[in-house]
Parts: sequence; C-alpha cells; structure tokens
Amino acid sequence: MQQTGTKTIWQVIMASSAGTLIEWYDFYIFGSLSAIISEKFFPPSNPELAYIATLATFAVGFIVRPFGAIVFGRLGDLVGRKYTFLLTLLIMGGSTFAIGLIPSYHTIGVLAPMLVLILRLLQGLALGGEYGGAATYVAEHSPNNRRGYYTSFIQTTATLGLFVSLAVILITRSVMSPADFNNYGWRIPFLLSVLLVIMSYYIRIRLQESPLFIQMKKEGKTSANPIKESFGNKENLKLVLIALFGAAMGQGVVWYTGQFYALSFLQKTMNIEFVQSNVIIALALLLGTPLFIYFGSLSDRIGRKKIMLAGMLIAALAYYPIYKAMDTIGDVKQKTELTELYKIESNQSKNDEGQLVQQTTKVHTYSDGSILRISDGKPELTVDNTRMIMLVLLIFVQVVFVTMVYAPIAAFLVEMFPTRIRYTSMSLPYHIGNGVFGGLLPTISTILVTKTGNHLAGLIYPIAVAVICFLIGLVYIKDNKNMEI
Repeated sequence: MQQTGTKTIWQVIMASSAGTLIEWYDFYIFGSLSAIISEKFFPPSNPELAYIATLATFAVGFIVRPFGAIVFGRLGDLVGRKYTFLLTLLIMGGSTFAIGLIPSYHTIGVLAPMLVLILRLLQGLALGGEYGGAATYVAEHSPNNRRGYYTSFIQTTATLGLFVSLAVILITRSVMSPADFNNYGWRIPFLLSVLLVIMSYYIRIRLQESPLFIQMKKEGKTSANPIKESFGNKENLKLVLIALFGAAMGQGVVWYTGQFYALSFLQKTMNIEFVQSNVIIALALLLGTPLFIYFGSLSDRIGRKKIMLAGMLIAALAYYPIYKAMDTIGDVKQKTELTELYKIESNQSKNDEGQLVQQTTKVHTYSDGSILRISDGKPELTVDNTRMIMLVLLIFVQVVFVTMVYAPIAAFLVEMFPTRIRYTSMSLPYHIGNGVFGGLLPTISTILVTKTGNHLAGLIYPIAVAVICFLIGLVYIKDNKNMEI
C-alpha cells in the first residue's frame, strides 16, 4: 500500500472524502430545500414561476463551476493540490452558512433573491475547484492497478453529501412542527454547515502535499501557464473535448436525473408529501452507494469506458418506463376514492410575518391506502408502504445507472492528462459536463413539463444527451486503465 510519510492511502482518502462530502452537502442543501426556498426568497404572487426561478438559481451554481475549475485548477497546478481545496472548503462553507442567515422576501424584498444568487455563485466557484483537487490528490497517492477502486471513494461523496443533506433535513423536520420548520427550521441545515467545515478543515490542514506534485516541483517541471497548456495546446484540447462530450456530459445528466430530478419529480409532479419523498430518495441512495466502490473496482479490471458507456445507454433506454411507472403510482385519477372517508380539517399556523392564519385541509382517502391532503390549493400525496417500496426500487435502479457512469470517471479523467496540468485539464470538462449539462437538467425538465403539460416531457433532455455522449464516447474514448501517471 502506497504511503505519504506516516499517512496511508486510507488516511488520505478519509481526509479528502470528508471535506468533499461536506462541500457536496453544502451545495445540495439548496436543491433539497428548493420547494421551501422558492416560497421564502421569491415573490409569492406566482408560486410556479418562483419554483422555476429557484431551480434557475440552483442551476447558476452549476453554470459557474467551470469558471471555478479554471481559477482553482490553475492555482492547484501552480501552488499545490492541498491548499487549493482548503480554500474551496472555506468559501463553500461560508456561503452556505450565510444563506441560512438571509431574511425572507417578505422582510427585505428583492434583496433576498439577489443575495441568494451571489452566494450561490460563490458556492459554484468553490465546488468547481474542489472536486478536481480531491480526485487528483487521491489518484496521485494510489497504486496504478487500484486507482479506480481508491478514487471511487471520492465518487461516493457526491451521493453521500445528498444523503446527509436529506438526513439532516428529515431529522430537523421530525423534531419540530411542520409550521415551525417552514417558518425557521429550514435554516438549521444551512447553519450547521459551519461546524462541519471547521471539523473538515482541521482534518485537511494536517495532510501532506501530493507526492507526485512535490517531486515535479523539486524537478522544476511544474507548468508556468496551466490554462494555456491545457486549452491552447491542440492535442490536449482534443482530449479535453473528448472527456467532455464522450464522458462527462452523459455522466452529468445521468447523475442528476437519477437523484435530483427524481426528487423534483416526486415532490412537484407526483406531489408526494415532503418527508415521505425525502425518505424515498434517502433509502434509494443508501442502497445504491456501495455500488460506487464495486464499479470503481471493476473498472480496474475491465476498463473505465465499458462501464460508463453501458450506464449511459441503459439509462437512456430505461428512463421512460421507469418514470411512467412512477407517474402511475402518483396519479389519483387512476385511484378509487373512499368517499365515505372524505373529511375537512381546520387548524391555525403562523405565516412568515408571525401572524396566525386559519388553514383548511381537504383529506381524500383511496382504496390503495394513499391519502391526498389539499391545503390552500397545494396537494400532498402520502402513499402506502407497498407503493413507497416500489418508488424506492424505481429510484434505486436509477442510482445503479449513476454508480456505473460516475464511479470510474475520476480515474478515467486523471489518466487522460499529464501531472503538470492535470488539475486544470480534468476539472474543466468535468464541471462543464456536470455543472452545465447536468446542473441545468432540473430547470430544463421542469420547464418542458410545465409548457407541455406532459409529466414525462422532461425526460427528452437527459435521454438525448446520454445517447449523444454514448455515441461520441464509443468512437473516440481510449481506455487508459492502470497506466503510469
């Protein structure tokens, strides 16, 4: 087992993963709470438009990730991997904490969404520099024949970050009333971020620099201009484009369809109750996470290309029937209502201004055990345990596709580029693929559904991108598994 000083590869992995997990947690808290955020920070006159605006603000964080990749990738290739991802950790944590402090739209008006947008930009820039540093750092400590296996632990952090964000939200929600959570409790997951960041910073500050980078620096072989070498050199630019359009682009849409779009579909299209929808996603993620390690290890034996492209193709073929089945489970028009159990509930709750308001809820019960509650025109469907398990399994299958495309990609990207410009070269295609093609998916798909009225219209985008990426990757990708880096 390769070592750096007294720290084994496992210590390197744990320290790198802890920080990366926290950064993903910070980044995804916003998306996990998008339904509530749309009510708090945007004008209440048009809830549908407010939700789309929230998703667009969420997407902005992804769009700027490539710029973060260039800025911090250059810094990582010039100064070192360690200090660069220490800086990104602090920027991400500080931005997340600050979002939890912003007053609502009712209090400060248009300044609220403006502040959220600025902080979301900072989050995106920070994440753009984080992933490439962590993946490069672990890969440069790993033995050649186990690089896919060891870097796959970094790959778990994105999904685990989403899982942790959902878990924190659910725990916070469970210890207070729905009204209190809606009024102020949703801020707690944002504010907790500062404690996690302090802990992770303490772990990371004690790490040593990458041995390959130290050796290269001693020999005076570091790049004087990583950006020019990465994108001004014709041969390297060709590799960047292949990495983007033959791998990262498809991986990005598969990742976001199987997790974030799945959550959005449950909450906004199927109207599944908030807690139940988050539990469904969390269980599917928990079941699927070990497969990152499996497919990462398998890529060391059979190659990265086969697994990634297979994941894209199978996902593209399976999405329509999967989401059709999900939509059917939530369609109350296909359910038989037990009219004798219909009732109207009335209770009081506080609004954002602290005023008591009367709330009337209509409760519909169906023969399959589903219960639909409609309060102030907002429907919330709670399904029975059997259908909940069915939804968990349908999303778990999508998570399997995620693990196939995502587990090998860190090792794949590291092996494409030379050490002197690796941080910069691999970060840009990864963050364009994930940040632009993947990050825009919830917004584009939601708009397609809204405009067409077809619940499945949002799948057009991820299916098309995955198929195009599969074809390009099939022709142009060369597998460099286990090569010397």
